[in-house]
Amino acid sequence: MKNIHCKDITECVKNLCIKANCILNDDVYAAISKASEYEESEIGKDILKKIMENARIAHSEMKPICQDTGMAVIFIELGQDVHIQGGFIKDAVNEGVRLGYKEGYLRKSIVFDPLIRKNTNDNTPALIHYDIVEGENIKITVAPKGFGSENMSRIFMLKPSDGRDGVINAVMESVINAGSNPCPPMVIGVGIGSDFEGCALLSKKALLRPIGTFSDKEHLKSIEKELFNKINSLGIGPQGLGGRFTVLGVNVVCAPTHIAGMPVAVNISCHVTRHAEEIL
Repeated sequence: MKNIHCKDITECVKNLCIKANCILNDDVYAAISKASEYEESEIGKDILKKIMENARIAHSEMKPICQDTGMAVIFIELGQDVHIQGGFIKDAVNEGVRLGYKEGYLRKSIVFDPLIRKNTNDNTPALIHYDIVEGENIKITVAPKGFGSENMSRIFMLKPSDGRDGVINAVMESVINAGSNPCPPMVIGVGIGSDFEGCALLSKKALLRPIGTFSDKEHLKSIEKELFNKINSLGIGPQGLGGRFTVLGVNVVCAPTHIAGMPVAVNISCHVTRHAEEIL
């Protein structure tokens, strides 16, 4: 059995919070770069180049890519043969978020009550998702989620008879209603199946898959490609000012569900689809 101390978890989360907010992932940068080459709108092309310049400055100076440094969404794959020492893992993670947002000069965006709206002043508590897996390691993924795009996300409780077309229509409706609000070009995660809350989690996890890759299930891969083409034919374009590229990638995942339902969640992310991970 492997022993991992809470202080190491805290240090890891702290560093990942700063890294995720200041260094744009290679796959996202590459997708934006490719889009800038093929964008037909001069305004759209200029916006994409400015997005790339912003990312380069953020990386070189270790400053946030975006002023909205997001809600700290943490995915933890906890090996069943790991023993946590020195405290409670939840407290260790939140302390890492607290330190990361303080030392990285990241905006604190969490309120302790959605109605009273008083800021917690340290961006905690984090939203933590745990998965128990085989092995003796802990994989920690920090995925800060800004709410300009999160507010545009949707859940649809479709009927099984709605089928493939129902999924396509749900995603298209979400994107059209979102318009320029999520700072396109977007990355879209789609979760199909499970239940009301399960499909939402699926869609959030789908955003972690590298842009440019496709589902290994052919029926989902065909949906991803169709949605990519349809969304990019809408003409919303970079920052909603018109152009060819409204979306950089569409990632679709599915899970078993009840015979009477077909939940679909559409999690929209802006061009700054941030995440950083480390294995302890």
